[in-house]
Amino acid sequence: MHMTPPNWRGRILGILVFCSLGFLGLFLPLLASPQLPVIRFVRDPDPAPDFQLKDLAGKDLSLASARGKVVLLNFWATWCGPCRAEIPSLIELQNRYKDRLLIIGLADDDDPDAVKQLVDSEGINYPVALTTNQIRFDYGGILALPTLFVINSEGRIVQKHVGLFNPDLYETEVRALLDLPIAAKVETFEDTGEIFLKHADRATMLPGVNTTKLTPEQRLVALHKFNAEECTCGCKLTLAQCRIYDPPCKLSRDRTTAIVEEIFSAGEKSKAETPATTAPTPPESPKP
Repeated sequence: MHMTPPNWRGRILGILVFCSLGFLGLFLPLLASPQLPVIRFVRDPDPAPDFQLKDLAGKDLSLASARGKVVLLNFWATWCGPCRAEIPSLIELQNRYKDRLLIIGLADDDDPDAVKQLVDSEGINYPVALTTNQIRFDYGGILALPTLFVINSEGRIVQKHVGLFNPDLYETEVRALLDLPIAAKVETFEDTGEIFLKHADRATMLPGVNTTKLTPEQRLVALHKFNAEECTCGCKLTLAQCRIYDPPCKLSRDRTTAIVEEIFSAGEKSKAETPATTAPTPPESPKP
């Protein structure tokens, strides 16, 4: 079934707000402790959706043509401050690993001339093209900029970063995928909707959904309902997918909260209606 991409332009305000906050990510260190740093890749990663575009130079651009290289697929925009702030580090990264790495910039802009002017002024040395609604949708929805997908040499997405990150993290991930020495530990995790929304059914926790008062059995029932019921906001996603893709959505938040309350209330009612069991009275001892 073909799914119509949501109204992405209607989310520009949210993206702008995130962009202003994104500068904070620049100052987040790669290490949270003096221990060996940890980088995380998706276990059993899914193939990255391919696309066929023309870059700003008019050349064909696709992921298939980059097979065998590590790819950093960067969604950005000329009007996004954090996006522009990370351009010099991406240029340096492309220069350093140019034979085995390809950075692709997909611009979320309407004016190709403005994009080309920035590409020329910054001296961007990797291909840049304008993205499309379908590509955004294929990649699970691009709610904030910049959003960067890390794709291994087999064309599979192993990580996704939203916001501005320490460039050392990107380089460490690239080196790990190229089997080069790194001073970090590599761990794997299961995608529960962070990368692809289709895996939201694996999630045991969802943004803005509090299930702490439910029993483990009730929580499974709630998660099943979240993945079976469609959100009414018009996104054409399940409640679980909408909570991951669009956490500010009031409709999915209110409905998942209502489901939790329904399940909890049903459990309390069942307990109240279940007669309490009492220990049998022991027989009286026979009188002498």
